[in-house]
Amino acid sequence: MQVSVKVAAGAKKEAVEALPNKRFKISVKAKPEQGAANARVVELVAKHFKVPQKKVRIIKGHKTPTKILEIGER
Repeated sequence: MQVSVKVAAGAKKEAVEALPNKRFKISVKAKPEQGAANARVVELVAKHFKVPQKKVRIIKGHKTPTKILEIGER
């Protein structure tokens, strides 16, 4: 399954907000430096969908706030 994600890095609180049409707004405390925010996004999405982290990967948008993630089966 693919989902579209809008990331707010450097936020005060971490949150995963589901939007219509397989879209999510994710806030992470990590700064967008050296992949820290991307790593935290993967962790939060894996936890939200209850799958291992290795089943979640960023397909598009490694360096932008808008990303497309692939979520595999358990």
